[in-house]
Amino acid sequence: MISVDEALAKTLALATPTGTETVPLAEAAGRMLAEDIVATRNQPPFASSAMDGYAVKAVEVEPHAMFSVIGESAAGHGFDGKVGAGQAVRIFTGAPVPEGADRVVIQEDVTRRGNLITLETELDSASYVRPLGDDFSVGDRITAPRVLSAGDIALAASMNTPEVTVAKRPEVALIATGDELVMPGEDPGPDQIIASNSFGLKAMLEAAAAHVRMLPIARDTRASLNQTFDLAEGADLIVTIGGASVGDHDLVGDVTEERGMERSFYKIAMRPGKPLMAGRVGDAAMIGLPGNPVSSMVCGQIFILPMIRKMLGHPTPLTTPKRAKTTIAMPANGPRAHYMRAVLSTDDSGDTVITPLMRQDSGLLTVLSEANALLIRPAHAEAIEAGTQVSYLDI
Repeated sequence: MISVDEALAKTLALATPTGTETVPLAEAAGRMLAEDIVATRNQPPFASSAMDGYAVKAVEVEPHAMFSVIGESAAGHGFDGKVGAGQAVRIFTGAPVPEGADRVVIQEDVTRRGNLITLETELDSASYVRPLGDDFSVGDRITAPRVLSAGDIALAASMNTPEVTVAKRPEVALIATGDELVMPGEDPGPDQIIASNSFGLKAMLEAAAAHVRMLPIARDTRASLNQTFDLAEGADLIVTIGGASVGDHDLVGDVTEERGMERSFYKIAMRPGKPLMAGRVGDAAMIGLPGNPVSSMVCGQIFILPMIRKMLGHPTPLTTPKRAKTTIAMPANGPRAHYMRAVLSTDDSGDTVITPLMRQDSGLLTVLSEANALLIRPAHAEAIEAGTQVSYLDI
């Protein structure tokens, strides 16, 4: 068995960048930006009003000053003239500030009678003018690499960018194996269970911007496994679920070797997830996950998500564990690192604390569904008291 850190290094070494593609901006949310977005215009493209009010010369603003209103400036319909001495232009939020004016007096500080306004005694001192290029200027950038957020998309649109260059989504082929599996909605036989791992992993990897193909369940025969592997053609990453152990019906290792697999390792000193296989089959990286549902999902979180991030060009594909105080005492750990399903909460002092769930069996999806973190107990960790700082990963 190898350590988790060794396994991470080996699985990351199997992942290669997937290249880039250009997509419409409207379809780019959540994608990994591969090339900088460069502004081709200033925002705002003119000095604009931040409030509804009257545009005037700042030097003329004083209590009870009077101005003649000579026109109006609205968003999309500016005032074409020039503001002279003693003149004002009615202006609305977002409208261009007319030539000659450099201050907006908010409408709450003005009394208007016909085309004559009088300023109040108490005046707001702000100018309420947004300068040209106040938000960004020509040449300003949204820098790559980064996962494009909703805010990034809005900014790129404002920069007049109709399409962006992003990393191609890694193509992942999921292969669940086993005679015991049937799909949700089917009627399982007396010795069968519902296939769940594929659905959980698909959701996990698609949330990380991968494109996932869920292939038909491979039965426990070489012919069925080979047929399903044929359907994985073109994938960047093949993920098998189950069948990678050493039982008489665990055929994934044999079939992949027959298909020329270059194996990187088999078995990791961790729980859940000891029987994990990794290597390369043809042009595709391959991960063989254990069949227990929690083991499969935890290994997906720890090993496959970093591979996806590396394929997408993420500068730091590995997630740095966070720290929190455990709410309970914990015994010494054995020779395998333990990734315990746990719940994060806040104590009376407002600090983040973590509580491992009581049941840690690798078949309990209800426990995984309740958890929002994996508490990490290193191999051979000593016993600890409640209140001790421990490492964890968000899930």
